[in-house]
Amino acid sequence: MERWLEKQKARLLGCDHFHVVFTISDELYPLWRLNRKVLSRLLFHSARDTLFELLGDEKYLGAQPSLIASLHTWSRTLLLHPHLHVLVTGGGFSESHGWRSVRRSYLLPFEVVRNLFRGKFLSGIGAAFGRGELVLPEGMQPHHFRNLLNKLGRKPWNVYLKESYSHGVGVLTYLARYLRGGPISNKRIVRSDPDQVKFHYGREKVALMTLPQEHFLSRFLQHVPPRNAVCVRSYGLYHHSRRAELSVCREILGQPPVEAPEFLDWQTYCSERGDAHPERCPVCGKPLVKVVSIPRWTLAPPPIVSVAA
Repeated sequence: MERWLEKQKARLLGCDHFHVVFTISDELYPLWRLNRKVLSRLLFHSARDTLFELLGDEKYLGAQPSLIASLHTWSRTLLLHPHLHVLVTGGGFSESHGWRSVRRSYLLPFEVVRNLFRGKFLSGIGAAFGRGELVLPEGMQPHHFRNLLNKLGRKPWNVYLKESYSHGVGVLTYLARYLRGGPISNKRIVRSDPDQVKFHYGREKVALMTLPQEHFLSRFLQHVPPRNAVCVRSYGLYHHSRRAELSVCREILGQPPVEAPEFLDWQTYCSERGDAHPERCPVCGKPLVKVVSIPRWTLAPPPIVSVAA
């Protein structure tokens, strides 16, 4: 993940960036649990299409922005909470006008983004159901499903449009930290024993939660992505197929061409950690000494037993 972060930093455009968070209604969580790949794809596409459509309108920008979107499915207490963090350029590329910058201090009106995203996501769910791609929760009949979509179309959803940043490195670092650490980092776990797990869930490390071990594992495992799932996607000039246009915009913004960062090996990464070097004891600070190597566990074939004739 550190290699991904260094690569993305080298490609960032020298403009303001915005951080947008798209969430879905908790009434869709039972559907999400049974259709994670379909609904996560819809979440990415709905957020992308919402931002492209609105910022492509002359009323707001009149150009296509560039996006890096990351899927998170957890809350601080490891409960299910699917949401999408999106890094958005404060400007975009237009074939006719070149680079355009956002003219206001904010990216887009909140209610306009929320309503368009809600409509696109619910429309996508309905279309997926029509194609036979969805599994309904036990006890939910098709008419219950359609009634749910109609009800959710009238309820407010949570979409957060945060302030602009002079660059996007901070948001990228935030995304990389969660991609690397997953739902919970080791430093948040206070104590673990065969019966229970205690961990921090507040921002200031003052809020503690204790769960029976089986409940902790149940919460944690629901965030393991499906096989071959794509949890980070890039759009616009940040997509790998738009390198030529990215170079043009970098030149307009006074930036040099993209240079691929040097390959980052684990030795270099660890040496840059200072006191947090993983080969140092976190208590006394002395270098750790390798005592024994534990081989990777594999399911070995049964031994061949020779029997005398």
